[in-house]
Amino acid sequence: MNKIAAILLLISGAIGLAACNKAQTPPATTPAPAAAPTTETVPPAAAPAAPAEETPAADAAAAPSEAISETDDAPPPAVAEINSAAQPLLRLGGPATTAPTSSKFTEGTNYKTIVPAQPTSVGPGKVEVVEVFWYGCGHCFALDPSIESWRAKGKPAYVEFLRVPAMWNDATRMHARVFYTAELLGKLEQLHTLIFREIHTNGDMLNSVDKISAFFKQNGVSNEEFQKAFSSFAVESKLQRADFLNRRYKVESVPVVIVNGKYKTDVSDAGGEPQLFALINELVAHEHGG
Repeated sequence: MNKIAAILLLISGAIGLAACNKAQTPPATTPAPAAAPTTETVPPAAAPAAPAEETPAADAAAAPSEAISETDDAPPPAVAEINSAAQPLLRLGGPATTAPTSSKFTEGTNYKTIVPAQPTSVGPGKVEVVEVFWYGCGHCFALDPSIESWRAKGKPAYVEFLRVPAMWNDATRMHARVFYTAELLGKLEQLHTLIFREIHTNGDMLNSVDKISAFFKQNGVSNEEFQKAFSSFAVESKLQRADFLNRRYKVESVPVVIVNGKYKTDVSDAGGEPQLFALINELVAHEHGG
């Protein structure tokens, strides 16, 4: 195959796909500080490949765990208790309800029902919307402006939007640690888009502690502040919670959206970006009783 044909093949493979698959995640160059152990081990890909969507085979493999209790795989009680002041405690999303009826969207095609319903961290009268993402994912980078626009202009007042980073291997955990470090420092709103741009526009993968420290320093965080937050117990606890949610949501590709711990969808399943946000708004209205 000549060079032109190879390039065309890569481009055609990328068109129409809207997710980064966890099997494609490259390894981090420099390990992050030791984090809580996880039961999932995903070997790094041998070479970069075109993004691929979540496959039915992955769902089928995960099916046996559908019957387990909502409390299985929960973080150790000591962590949940000690960290209760740093982050909301999880609560169960409630019993499964009848799936929304819609002339536009179909359960099983445009979204999947999560059984059992998963924990949420919002108060009564609120509906939680979670985006599971990875800073190294080009599709997450492409979707982020639309997510930000929906947060600012299209999100109902009763919806609380949260982000949960992917936790597949050392590469995703490194970027998850970047996310929670920025959050702990009170700089997430300022740095979230800049982190995406640093990776996808500037070509700095932020895949080593030195690179990450330099990025934070460029954005007003001293090395001392950075090191204290980056290796803190608060960040470790948030990483453990993210790992718990990733496994409970059975995340195989990103970006993926979870509505109130009960429904899972993405750009591809919804039929495109505009359809994704129309679907999210329908599901949250259903959950709110509208």
